[in-house]
Amino acid sequence: MPTVISVINLKGGVGKTTVTVALAEFLALEFGYRVLVVDTDPQTNATVSLISEKEWERRNRQGRTIAQLFRDKLENRHVFVAEEAIVKGVSNVGGGIPNLDLLPSSLDLVDLQDRMINMPTKDVFSANPVEVMGEALAEVLVAYDFVLIDCPPNLGLITQNGLIFSNYYLIPVIPDVLSTYGIPQIVTRINRFGEENRVVIPPLGIIITRYRAQSSIHRGMVKNLQAKSGREYPRVFATILAESNQAAAAMDVTNRYSTLKRKYGYAADGVYEQYKKLAKELLRYVG
Repeated sequence: MPTVISVINLKGGVGKTTVTVALAEFLALEFGYRVLVVDTDPQTNATVSLISEKEWERRNRQGRTIAQLFRDKLENRHVFVAEEAIVKGVSNVGGGIPNLDLLPSSLDLVDLQDRMINMPTKDVFSANPVEVMGEALAEVLVAYDFVLIDCPPNLGLITQNGLIFSNYYLIPVIPDVLSTYGIPQIVTRINRFGEENRVVIPPLGIIITRYRAQSSIHRGMVKNLQAKSGREYPRVFATILAESNQAAAAMDVTNRYSTLKRKYGYAADGVYEQYKKLAKELLRYVG
């Protein structure tokens, strides 16, 4: 079975999707692992960073996104087929990375999550409603070494569907007050969710993103996070991801690159080296 990691923060704009996509690309291309990205965020940012918007629209019309899985459960239908929904060989590097796949998201998840919240689950779901996604994907997951789940900025039912079959979760944060404020809440609520469902979901760690060395606030917050690493806060990754225009441009799927170095930059202290170090660090922590 694969190592499944949910990537989550209750605040948007912290680089969650960028971290998910970059880690997936590096694990697949630099380290040779078979990787699946599962996009559960209705904003579909991970999806349209790995496939074209035209391809996503076609698949969305055909019911080949994660949204169809939940729609089937609500409407007692059987349209979703995991093998057909997963897009093979995605990325804007080299025309696609052969061992990197994607289960796309959909804007329809917004409406679907609202419907799931308002409907009595005992009348809709034959099993635990937080296990719908894990059960539907169980057979296809065995083909992968890693599954990275890009979660929406909440702990609703769809996020819980990813968390319950995750081995770990990651928390990307910008080193400022607003982005780090919710870390204890995330840890507490996921611990409670795990206890309620009799599963253990440990934090793999906190990843500092969009760091600006010239900012005294960022420097001070990094020191604070590192001082509390493994005690008041989960482990803080040693690798720090700097604010970078290159990283932002890399997420535009219409930009084509022949290699990860071209995508993320050649500089010795550039984004490419940072993400490679981050992937190596992650591999150490998961053993």
